[in-house]
Amino acid sequence: MKTENNFITNRRDFIVKSSLAGMALTFGSTSWLSAGSRGNQTSNQKSTSDLASFSAATQRKIGSLEVFPVGIGCMNAAWGFGEPMEKSAAVKLFRGAADNGQNFFDTAEAYGAWLSEEMVGDALSPIRKDVIIASKFGFQINDQGNITGLNSRPENIRKATEGSMKRLKTDYIDLLYQHRVDPTVPIEDVAGTVQDLINEGKVREFGLSGVGEATIRRAHAVQPVSAVQNEYSVWTRDPEGEVLAVCEELGISLVSWSPLGKGYLTGTVSPDTIFANGDRRSTMPRFTKEAMQANWELVELLQKIGEKYNSTPGQVNLAWLLAKKPFIIPIPGTTNLEHLKENMQASNVQLTLGDLQEIDLGLSKIQIVGKRAAEDVLKLLDIGNQGDVKSKGTHGISPLPKS
Repeated sequence: MKTENNFITNRRDFIVKSSLAGMALTFGSTSWLSAGSRGNQTSNQKSTSDLASFSAATQRKIGSLEVFPVGIGCMNAAWGFGEPMEKSAAVKLFRGAADNGQNFFDTAEAYGAWLSEEMVGDALSPIRKDVIIASKFGFQINDQGNITGLNSRPENIRKATEGSMKRLKTDYIDLLYQHRVDPTVPIEDVAGTVQDLINEGKVREFGLSGVGEATIRRAHAVQPVSAVQNEYSVWTRDPEGEVLAVCEELGISLVSWSPLGKGYLTGTVSPDTIFANGDRRSTMPRFTKEAMQANWELVELLQKIGEKYNSTPGQVNLAWLLAKKPFIIPIPGTTNLEHLKENMQASNVQLTLGDLQEIDLGLSKIQIVGKRAAEDVLKLLDIGNQGDVKSKGTHGISPLPKS
């Protein structure tokens, strides 16, 4: 394993000096890409100053929406990685993202118990028509801001949506997800309620998070699902079991959360890292010192590919996701504007078929140590969203509608 001195430490330097070249991967379908992107798939000489114009040329589709191919997850600013940012700093971060061409912002009522939505609303309300905002419902949150369980009953979906719109300072939500499948509420009732909200003009597109094939198909039969948001990265490949195929079949975009492995795949989290109070990585099996040491070979593989393009391991991972399927949209989170720009710039890293084969071959030889989350978190995931666990032939964890 390389020493601390060998870690990627100057990530920001990439932004000012990158001039990337590569061979565009030819996808089997171009219907997922906007008309503008079809005419620009071979362009690979964009600089950071071109991010805004590049955004317009390479949008990916989520139903009727068109978004920058690498969005931003807005959880980190409010929750999960230590103390939340000052609201003014978060507002500056999100507005800075928009100023640099970002138009896809992903939040949820549960992130910091409403705080993330408030940050996003304060930042983006003056430019609301220029951005795409996704949010989520599905948890029971008490008046103190504590999550006490799951709740996707129709009345709670409506209550959560009204609250989200108020905090986001908007009268509609572009993409509304069920955050986690509620095992007490038929998914048909959930899809039907969101359909009503769409018909009322309060929601534009419907999404599901943490789901497998059976649940996707049941929901889609009631209200077309535009996006599925599941964890996906080079070290968490569970969607390849069944979700990728059903998304491709039904024309559903896959929004990849935690695409940078909660920071580990950037090469900047070392086995000696001491996590701050409130940093949820301290509870995760993959973030023990022993697991991070054992898994470092994966980062070295990404570093090796990145050397060809003067790019970081994290950017290679994002580029790998983008090259896998033209309907995959990663949403890395960050609290740093320069890192945010770096993540966006990954859309310029056009990996060759040889690169993809080298990464997949390397991955096949690496045994990832540690589960991706604590057991209580994994239990919230729907059947078919965990590696070789299948949901085909079942109805998932959502109960069937009453006859």
